[in-house]
Amino acid sequence: MQTLDRIDAVRRLVAGRRRDGVSVALVPTMGNLHEGHLSLVRVARSRAGCVIASVFVNPLQFGPGEDFDRYPRSFARDCELLAAEGVEVVFAPTVAEMYPAGPAQQTLVEVPAFSGMLEGQRRPGHFAGVATVVTKLFNIVAPDAAVFGEKDFQQLAVIRRLVRDLCLPIDIIGAPIVRDPDGLALSSRNQYLSPAERRLAPGLHQALDAARRRVEAGDRSWAAIEAEACAVLEAVGFEPDYVAVRRALDLLPPDGADAAADLVVLGAARLGRTRLIDNLRAG
Repeated sequence: MQTLDRIDAVRRLVAGRRRDGVSVALVPTMGNLHEGHLSLVRVARSRAGCVIASVFVNPLQFGPGEDFDRYPRSFARDCELLAAEGVEVVFAPTVAEMYPAGPAQQTLVEVPAFSGMLEGQRRPGHFAGVATVVTKLFNIVAPDAAVFGEKDFQQLAVIRRLVRDLCLPIDIIGAPIVRDPDGLALSSRNQYLSPAERRLAPGLHQALDAARRRVEAGDRSWAAIEAEACAVLEAVGFEPDYVAVRRALDLLPPDGADAAADLVVLGAARLGRTRLIDNLRAG
């Protein structure tokens, strides 16, 4: 496995693989890898002969007061895990390589259709940071396919819309959420949880599952479903940001004509200093 930190080096390698007729898949990550990330790599390997994983903690997607400085970094271990999964190249650029004029002067990519709701409303500027770094990675690697986890459901919607609107010839693949046995969705931020908080953390999944079951049973009282899920979270120690029943296609609020199979229940809540997100598809 090669580890590259220069854009021009990645482009030369990809050009060589293209001359050999090898397809390329990209798995963008911020490092501190866990089984969820590795599941994305396995999907990528099933779709392409050359898998490139990026490891880059992107400052543009962190807002003021968020955890950019303390975001967990474990690059040596990440490389060991990626090599064991058959990744051909790790692209690990510096901030200066990705943003030579500095993050504050970087041209931004906006996806307004999805960026002002839910996560975007709670984290202003977050999705501009995501869309910008992903667009740059797509331009650097020019992959045939790119794999993203469905845990970040809104992020996946942003990227799919970005690719469609900018006419990028890239197949965007969503990979299923990987969970611990008690239902907690795997996340690099889970390691922030204290032992007591970790015991409570599956409550987010449980609250969303209860909401999903109401939707699947035909309950269309969306606001009541959302409010009850938030109340359940508060009762067990969470500070909920939101629970929302939305249409999976466009993340807009559903109406009475939407079938349960077309809906997703999304939630975000804080447990101590840790912010957790999760989602469950209905149907």
